[in-house]
Amino acid sequence: MVGAHFDSWHAGTGATDNAAGSAVMMEAMRILKTTGVRLRRTVRIGLWTGEEQGLLGSKEYVKAHFGDPATMKLLPDHGKFSGYFNVDNGTGQIRGVYLQGNEAVAPIFQAWMEPFRNMGMTTLTIRNTGGTDHQSFDAVGLPGFQFIQDEVEYNARTHHSNMDTYERLQPADMMRNAVIVASFVMNAANRDDRLPRKPLPPVPAPAPASRGATAP
Repeated sequence: MVGAHFDSWHAGTGATDNAAGSAVMMEAMRILKTTGVRLRRTVRIGLWTGEEQGLLGSKEYVKAHFGDPATMKLLPDHGKFSGYFNVDNGTGQIRGVYLQGNEAVAPIFQAWMEPFRNMGMTTLTIRNTGGTDHQSFDAVGLPGFQFIQDEVEYNARTHHSNMDTYERLQPADMMRNAVIVASFVMNAANRDDRLPRKPLPPVPAPAPASRGATAP
């Protein structure tokens, strides 16, 4: 599955955050469809709402289809799912992947990145990154990944500002990103096995009961 959040900022139009990511994912899906490449797994796209308010769209999707992170009660489709790829850092070119603590997937992604080495896609980091929709999948133990991108004006000019408009997008970078995403999706869909998973998160501890006021 691929996805990105589709919203805007009240003073701009949300071009780099995150119409750019949404457009890349839509183009990746178009590439897969147009080329006619055979896929052994179903590939879905999610364009999420409410990301800025707490990943609301992707959280509800995961809860409805895969499992509830509050109870870790899992649904049947949890066992069928392979992986989720997310783009949410603007218009800049993809340079690698945050592995989100999933060490077992590193050699797989390393091989998938090799055709794009001359485009500068060379970085895998074990560390997590937050604040976007792959976390909704990770929260119920599903492989969810965010790509590493060049920060083209993202924090300096366009992120949550009135400058976040379409003319700040970089078409060449976005076209490269769509090809990279399409390649990752094709490889994931045609693997014999699902992508490796981390251990399931523990069931969250219940919140302590609030104490009422005592009588005088």
